[in-house]
Amino acid sequence: MRIPRPDARAKAVVAALVAASLLVTLIVWGRQDLVGVALALLCVLSTMIAAVSVAAAWQEDEAEPGVTPAGPGQPAGGLYGVDADTLESLDHRETVRALRERHRGRGGSAAREGG
Repeated sequence: MRIPRPDARAKAVVAALVAASLLVTLIVWGRQDLVGVALALLCVLSTMIAAVSVAAAWQEDEAEPGVTPAGPGQPAGGLYGVDADTLESLDHRETVRALRERHRGRGGSAAREGG
């Protein structure tokens, strides 16, 4: 029997509850010694864990589907909507050159041979 791992939302809720309880303990108890410092550090740590878990939950919600294998006539690597002008603006000169040569080889060679 396997116990499922908690998702990011559950981790965020637990960490937020721990942080809140530590903060209340610090305020009510009012210790200003090593124990108080340790409680404060644990409170900061659980707050950070809660924040990272919330960010992970948002990222899971916005996750894009994985890159599908390229079909015939489609570029490999998921560059479906990327044209030479976009790549040129990103300053990838070799990639732009390779895409232009591939494009010329597909459409341009047939026009040159027929004319």
